[in-house]
Amino acid sequence: MEVSLKTMSITKTITRNKVSTGQKVAFGIGMLANQMFPAILGIFMVVLVKSLGFNGWMWSLVYFFPRIFDAITDPIMGFISDNTKSKWGRRRQYVFIGAIMMGIAYIFMWQLFKENTLNYNFWYFFLWSIVFYLGLTFFSVPYVAMGYEMSDDFHERTNIMAVAQWIGQWAWVIAPWFWVIMDDKDLFPSSDVAVRELAYWVAIPCTICAMVPALFIKSKSTADEDYEPLTLSNIGGSLEKILESFKEAFKIKEFRKLCAATFLIFNAFNTVAALTYFVIVYKLFNGDVAATGIWVALFGCLGALGTTFIVIPAVTWMSRVMGKKKAFLLSQGISVVGYIMLWFLFVPGKPWMYIIALPFFSFGIGSLFTIMMSMTADVIDIDELNSGLRREGIFGAIYWWMVKVGFAIAGGLSGVIIAVVGFDPDLVTTDQQSAVDGLHAFFCFFPMIGTLLAMYIMRNYDVTEARANDIRAELDKRKKEL
Repeated sequence: MEVSLKTMSITKTITRNKVSTGQKVAFGIGMLANQMFPAILGIFMVVLVKSLGFNGWMWSLVYFFPRIFDAITDPIMGFISDNTKSKWGRRRQYVFIGAIMMGIAYIFMWQLFKENTLNYNFWYFFLWSIVFYLGLTFFSVPYVAMGYEMSDDFHERTNIMAVAQWIGQWAWVIAPWFWVIMDDKDLFPSSDVAVRELAYWVAIPCTICAMVPALFIKSKSTADEDYEPLTLSNIGGSLEKILESFKEAFKIKEFRKLCAATFLIFNAFNTVAALTYFVIVYKLFNGDVAATGIWVALFGCLGALGTTFIVIPAVTWMSRVMGKKKAFLLSQGISVVGYIMLWFLFVPGKPWMYIIALPFFSFGIGSLFTIMMSMTADVIDIDELNSGLRREGIFGAIYWWMVKVGFAIAGGLSGVIIAVVGFDPDLVTTDQQSAVDGLHAFFCFFPMIGTLLAMYIMRNYDVTEARANDIRAELDKRKKEL
């Protein structure tokens, strides 16, 4: 049964467990890797269709199944991470191993050659992507849990996530320029050659960044803790406890709201994000890649810069002044305005006009994880109040499970959209105007609908600062009584 402390009278901000700037930055550098890998993966994926002949259904499959595998392994990794007894703590060793796995798999995944058959390239990429996503599970689940347990202060949690998201956003500033690099014939004769070589330049620095939290974030020894045993003979019981943890997590209505809202916003956005290249090139430049120049790169880069220097600072301030829920609703409302503006400002021959919409558009995804990850940390306190357990790994895994399952669906849907509207990258716009207009409509209105539904779900989210402080006070009281 959930425990409500709304009637308690603690309304004043309680300051506890401040985190040093160095620790925040170390966590944030890990976020740079966590976002850079998928950011550039999304760009490289275009090569599968453009240069290697993958059809829309193959695109859907290589998006969908590896991510479903990833989503299945995440809760298991969360349980393992929460119950690891080690002198290094519960998380660091897994973050380190996962970083290495991701880097190696990312390089091998993109060693694709036109000379090989389509089926060979499909299965080669498919299997290596499974290895990559297994490494991502080893890294991301304990890494995210690290962030949740760094502080128990209501606003400090937002500050930690804001710093992490600020650093992580540079991935989205840098990544779009890979469009320009890949299409530069002076550098690479073709896109498939480009991704083979650029994979090294992505994987090695990202692997180093992913190792930073493992090497520099402090953690206490858990060697003597009374955790669930992690043995092969106990795996059946472990799976049962994982399922039970799922049930207990979703009994908390606030957590259900966070998961559902994130699912809708993030995955509606990602359904169409993979179409950005095609919408800009074919809507604005009639399919002329040479004439497009840097405009595809600028869309992502300027949007990410807006997030870095406008959205994250503004949302952090709004969260402190008006509370996390109101900050969420306001920021998502601004993004809806941005989606509407993009419908009118994608004008053929006038690409500069879309820049006007980007500051508004950026508030959607730009604010999402800064607020939602902070809210999740608050919800974990509710779970501790109800269960007596600290389960950052499980809650982080479940939350990102929702994201990843949705991301898999989003990737599949993007391929379906390409097939449904009848878009063909080998044709110019004038030969398929209705298909290009269809892509543009999906690009603007599909994420807008997801955002509006998420705002409706979050309208009565009720973990205020006062309630969070009351819960922490009760938890602190319990610990003193032990």
